[in-house]
Amino acid sequence: MPANLINPPELARPSGYSHGAVARGRFLALAGQVAWDAQSRIVSEDFAAQFEQAIANLAAVLAAAGGRPDDLIALRIFVTDKHEYVAATRAVGAAYRKHLGRHFPAMTLVEVKGLLEEGAKVEIEGMAVIPD
Repeated sequence: MPANLINPPELARPSGYSHGAVARGRFLALAGQVAWDAQSRIVSEDFAAQFEQAIANLAAVLAAAGGRPDDLIALRIFVTDKHEYVAATRAVGAAYRKHLGRHFPAMTLVEVKGLLEEGAKVEIEGMAVIPD
């Protein structure tokens, strides 16, 4: 059973995320993924390209655990420049839908001073509940 997304009518209608999610099954914590390729190199200096690689990496971990995008209950997106994120919104949305479809779990976007990996502009971590 995929996550049941929670969007109460008394809250503003979310766009591209949900206010909450409920699910039953095996819990999967997805570590923060940056835009690394298989050789641990950042794929590009371009924000949209980094976002796509990071979300693809997260989707690969989810799939390796036997999960599907609908099993995601939460994502946290850390960016080093929120203006760069906003400027790339169309490309970010396209990359998101390419790898995770139209399932929009609870999400938080946080602007941070920096990320551990030199040159990384975005890091995405998540939580999923994979049905038994």
